Amino acid sequence: MPRAGLTAGKVIAEAAALADQAGYDKLTLAAVAERTGVRLPSLYKHVASLDALRQGVAALATRELADAMTAAALGRAGSDALHAIAGAYRDYGRAHPGRYAATVRAPRPDDAGHTAAADAVLRVVFAVLAGYGITGDDAIDAARALRAALHGFLALEAGGGFGMPRDIDRSYQRFITAFDTALTSWAADEPGPPKRQRPQAS
Repeated sequence: MPRAGLTAGKVIAEAAALADQAGYDKLTLAAVAERTGVRLPSLYKHVASLDALRQGVAALATRELADAMTAAALGRAGSDALHAIAGAYRDYGRAHPGRYAATVRAPRPDDAGHTAAADAVLRVVFAVLAGYGITGDDAIDAARALRAALHGFLALEAGGGFGMPRDIDRSYQRFITAFDTALTSWAADEPGPPKRQRPQAS
């Protein structure tokens, strides 16, 4: 029997829950229709396509991630803030693997909600970086490096890539401490290709 009061928001929420259970890449309109108790044609009244459904999950997940990171950073600065947002990032990814996978997707230019959520994540990251004196183009470089580092660790952890007998939580904390050290000199470091040594005259 169709679920009463079904809305686009509820469809996206159910799809997000399904993504956590089955995987974001396994998300289908048929599975969401079954979960919400409607026939597949009826689902199109609330979501235009599978791509629109996945985009909706991405927007929801990015907003949730932004809220978690913002709350973690509140009242903190420097190393404390970095560890806090890194912890919130990892906690969200482990608690919601399907939704987290959706956050990798870039917002469409016409999706104001997803764009706003992505901007909220950037704002909290830039605020933390500003505590290290990192702004402007340096902040963009640092933000990209931080995202790549956090995502890489989380992806390896989720895939069972850390098999050695060492506490993963401890490794994560040391990893963030190392990144903190890198950020303290980030603005002073001028990136560029390694300098070649000139051959010595014989």
